[in-house]
Amino acid sequence: MATNILLESGTNELEILEFLVGGNRYGINVAKIEEIIGDCEIQSVPRAKPFVEGVFRRRGKIYTAIDLAGYLGLKSQHTKDIFLITHFNQTCAAFRVDEIRVIHHLSWTQIQEPDHVLAGEQNSLITGIAKLSNNEMILILDFEKMLFDINPETGIDEKAVAAIQKGPHAGVRMLIAEDSALLRKMIEECLKKAGFEHIVTEVNGQDAWDQLLKYKESGLEGNVSCVITDIEMPQMDGLTLTRKIKEDKVLSKLPVIIFSSMIDEVNSQKCTAVGADAQLSKPDIAKLVACVDELMRG
Repeated sequence: MATNILLESGTNELEILEFLVGGNRYGINVAKIEEIIGDCEIQSVPRAKPFVEGVFRRRGKIYTAIDLAGYLGLKSQHTKDIFLITHFNQTCAAFRVDEIRVIHHLSWTQIQEPDHVLAGEQNSLITGIAKLSNNEMILILDFEKMLFDINPETGIDEKAVAAIQKGPHAGVRMLIAEDSALLRKMIEECLKKAGFEHIVTEVNGQDAWDQLLKYKESGLEGNVSCVITDIEMPQMDGLTLTRKIKEDKVLSKLPVIIFSSMIDEVNSQKCTAVGADAQLSKPDIAKLVACVDELMRG
C-alpha cells in the first residue's frame, strides 16, 4: 500500500487507516495492509461460513475474501467493491469494507485500551480506541482474532505447545508486555510448562517500562531476567519499549524478545535498529520458549 509509512524505529508513532463498515468508523494499523483493491472475480467456496465470500487470485496468490460487515453482524452499505489486503501472522486475507476514509498519523499515547464493558460487548474484537484531535474516536479492530475465528489453524499450534519440554528455569524471571488477554494467558501457561516459575505480565509497553524502572531502583537481580514484548500496544509500543531498555545503562543488559504478528522485512529491520536480542512471529509460542531458553543459556 502506497503511504508515508514511518521509517524511524522506536518513535512510538503509527499510522491508522480509517474505514467505514455499516456506517461505523473502524481502523487498522497501516503496517498490516499490503494494498487496497477494487473489483475482483471471487469464486465461492462450498460450505463456507456466511461471511466468507470465497477466494480470488491476484499476482499469483490466492486470497480468502471476507465480508467484514457480515462478520461483525452489521448491514453493509457498500456501493462498490473495496478490499483491504492484509498480511500478518504470516497469513494474507482480503476484508471487504464499505468505504476508505483517511490515514491518521498518531502516537500510541493516543490509543486507549477498551474497558471491560466495551471489550465484552464487542466479544473482544476491539484492541484499542484511537482518540483524534477533534475529540472523535475510531475503534481499532482485532483482525488476528477474526482470522482465528475463521481458521483456527492461524492461531496457536497446540501440538507444538504440547511437545514443550520442561527445563531448569526456576531462577529466571520474565516480564511480558502483551495487550491481548488471550495471548498473555497462553504465553504465561507455556512458559510455566517449560519450567519458568516467575512471570509478571503487563498490558502495554508503558506499564512494562514503569515496572522496569521499579526493578531498576530495587535491583534487577531477583526481579527480572528477560523481557518479551509485542509491537502493537496502547500507550507505548514494543519498539519504543525496547529502545528505551537498550538506551538505559542498567536495563540494557536484559535480553529483549519481540514477539509480534507484524514481523516482516520492514519491522524486522526496526527490531534490529532498536536493539532487540531476538524477534519472532506470532503465534509460534513453542519457538518463543526455545528462544528464551537459548538466550538464558547464553
